[in-house]
Amino acid sequence: MHAKVIELVGESETSWKDAVRSAIREASKTVGNITGVEVLNLTTNVVHGDIMEYKANVKIAYADGDKGGL
Repeated sequence: MHAKVIELVGESETSWKDAVRSAIREASKTVGNITGVEVLNLTTNVVHGDIMEYKANVKIAYADGDKGGL
């Protein structure tokens, strides 16, 4: 089995947890067999002292079954 990693930014209006989930949902639309997530960075957009959007930069690992592993 081979593993591949893609990097994404998830966004949410409610929390960083939801931002990470958003990235996983988006990745699962095009890749299967997601095996793990590494959160690289958490940021927000702030307007007039209020958080408007949460962002999570993540690396998502997935098994690449197309390479013919053992």
